[in-house]
Amino acid sequence: MARREPVLMSWSGGKDSAVALYEMQRDGHEIAGLMTMVAGDADRVSVHGVPRDLVRRQADALGLPLHEVVLPSRPSNVEYEAAIGALFAAQRAAGVRTVAFGDLFLEDIRAYRDGLCARLGMTPIYPVWGRETGAFAAECVAYGFRTVLCCVDLARLDLSFAGRELDAALIAELPAGADPCGENGEFHTFVFEGPNFARPIPIEVGAREVRDGFGYCDIRAA
Repeated sequence: MARREPVLMSWSGGKDSAVALYEMQRDGHEIAGLMTMVAGDADRVSVHGVPRDLVRRQADALGLPLHEVVLPSRPSNVEYEAAIGALFAAQRAAGVRTVAFGDLFLEDIRAYRDGLCARLGMTPIYPVWGRETGAFAAECVAYGFRTVLCCVDLARLDLSFAGRELDAALIAELPAGADPCGENGEFHTFVFEGPNFARPIPIEVGAREVRDGFGYCDIRAA
């Protein structure tokens, strides 16, 4: 059988990328490493807002190298593309020309990624694209991933959802119109245990706070 190309995994620390990674590993793909966007001035993962240290602990539990793309809190497109371009150039030099994303259905995001990768010499793949999100969320739980909501859009969800574990009960409580995977930005997640983790990541769930219309939960290593 022909050797598969190594794959760089775009990694938010959340459930969609975690399931995509797990399924690729299960199917025999070689994973070259994880790529994470970090707001360097805040020392947190961009958008999701979890401490940088927690994503490093995920990578260690997964036994994979972590490549951090460090950005300002509100990067321009020029800054973002320059930073990711530098990482992609290093990956190509190491023989990695494919990058995987955990997107499910947002066509505009996929079109942007496709164009960016074309300009920067990488081939994008979307292992979980097109999956029905209700079934996908249930499958994430069935696989054994344990996931906490780290950020919620307060225009779509109540602050009380922040800090809760994603399980069947939470999915059932989501308001009408909310995507079960939060694909429209309703919520973002952090995975602290899973079938491909060598060990769970002990976490503490602290206070909630509101910033710029979003509710964040203080999640830190226990």
